[in-house]
Amino acid sequence: MSLAHGRPYLAIPGPSVMPEDVLRAMHRSAPNIYEGDLVALTDGLIPDLRRVARTEHAATFYIGNGHAAWEAALSNVVAAGDHVLVPATGRFGHGWGDMATGLGCKVEVIDFGKRTPFDLNRIEEALRADKEHRIKAVLASHVDTSSSVLNDIAGLRAAMDAAGHPALLMADCIASLGCDRFEMDAWGVDVMVAASQKGLMVPPGLGFVFFGPRAAEARARMERVSRYWDWVPRANPEYFFQYSGGTAPTHHLYGLRAALDMIHAEGIEAIWNRHDTLARAIWAACDVWGQGGPLELNIADATHRSRAVTALRIGAPHGTDLRKWTEFQAGVTLGIGLGMAEPGDPEWHGFFRIGHMGHVNAHMVMGALGAMQAGFIALDIPHGAGALEAAAGVMARG
Repeated sequence: MSLAHGRPYLAIPGPSVMPEDVLRAMHRSAPNIYEGDLVALTDGLIPDLRRVARTEHAATFYIGNGHAAWEAALSNVVAAGDHVLVPATGRFGHGWGDMATGLGCKVEVIDFGKRTPFDLNRIEEALRADKEHRIKAVLASHVDTSSSVLNDIAGLRAAMDAAGHPALLMADCIASLGCDRFEMDAWGVDVMVAASQKGLMVPPGLGFVFFGPRAAEARARMERVSRYWDWVPRANPEYFFQYSGGTAPTHHLYGLRAALDMIHAEGIEAIWNRHDTLARAIWAACDVWGQGGPLELNIADATHRSRAVTALRIGAPHGTDLRKWTEFQAGVTLGIGLGMAEPGDPEWHGFFRIGHMGHVNAHMVMGALGAMQAGFIALDIPHGAGALEAAAGVMARG
């Protein structure tokens, strides 16, 4: 017997659950892409995107995923032969660095592993050692979706300033925007990249690049930037098509309008607080389960855990077994342990992740935790007692 029939819950770290308001906004016929309501709607998206990013500077969008946003950001400020520094805390830090390699950049990686955040002293030392200021940019993941590490971007800016280094600070907020607190201007971030399918609650297909004055100056010094990736016409379009480098992503824009309306109605501070409470409830349950079994939070220090995604270790084959049980027997899909081991390695089956980003609330989280509890029992995986009560207590206290 399966109890999975009914509304499924996709509890993976993106694509996140899409609100009904977003789906309804997108369920419409194609609009005129040359004049009319769509033009006005798109004009209104830009200041609202700035509000979410906490910046007064440029906001641009591209038809593409987070990888497209990585390449768009890089293409405007670094060229083949330029040096970039990548402090990596998981698969996606390495991924952005690899994108820079593909563009011909010289990439220096400082690998902090998969369980710890940036060591800011090591980064400062690396920048101080760059006496000739060859490093043009530091590519930093605010949250690495694979490991669920939350990195200190404000601290990184302070370390760069202490080193007296002029490199651009570029932040990957694909997983964190709209979930974990992020302050682009206050933290001194020059370029930030994001995507639509996580905290912004819109289907995959939009990548975002926000940039400030120092990045604009770097772009002005570039010998060339491809017509499509160039952010100049996107940030200051003379014609509507320049927002998206061609045909507009019409239905994504309608969905984004609805999502931004929801975000601003709730308020970004309230959204950050909601994500914090729900994340702490999940951690509380996991801590209790782990007291009587193999489950372990990937990041030991809660200070360095994302409020958007939680990476877990449970040992092979329990991770894959639990995911399959919750999906096919309870209707809850948990995330794979992306990047924690190679797919061909038997240890790959010992990891999984819980996504808790965007359109998520208390009963959704409690339902996912309840399905996991049932899975532990059904699969005879050792676990501590009282996890659901611990999670409920966190939610009750707020």
